[in-house]
Amino acid sequence: MSLSEKITELVQPAVEKAGFFLEDVHVVTPGKHRIVTCIVDGQTPLNLDQVTSVSRDISELLDAADFMDDSAFTLEVTSPGVDRPLTLERHWHKNLNRLVKVVKQDGSVVNGRITSVEDSQVLLTEDIKGKSKEHTVIFADIKRATVEIEFNRKGDI
Repeated sequence: MSLSEKITELVQPAVEKAGFFLEDVHVVTPGKHRIVTCIVDGQTPLNLDQVTSVSRDISELLDAADFMDDSAFTLEVTSPGVDRPLTLERHWHKNLNRLVKVVKQDGSVVNGRITSVEDSQVLLTEDIKGKSKEHTVIFADIKRATVEIEFNRKGDI
């Protein structure tokens, strides 16, 4: 089992108990010092107090873990960036009403606003010259999907 997998197994229950999701764990070792990055997400964007709290929980667990030996490490706890692909159904729910770009398995591209999420598909509404066009995209047909950054969006997200 890799160090990242051991860390994931150790800290995931604490992250979930705090009400969050452990998205990923990365460990890099530039020289003798390790950098452990835990990517944590929630149903809504995390605020600084939440990140601080879950960081403290993770740090305590890693400090006590035998498999971390005596090597010095830096812990970074962060939330996923806007460029994170939407890979799980909960990612789609969290981004309801956001504009996304979907690349399908066949190479075609669909841009649209997430208007609903079902068990195995998502409904996107595309605005073309003031007219709405709806696209139903089945999750299994998606090769990659990402949120598009909107700087001048009107209304609430």
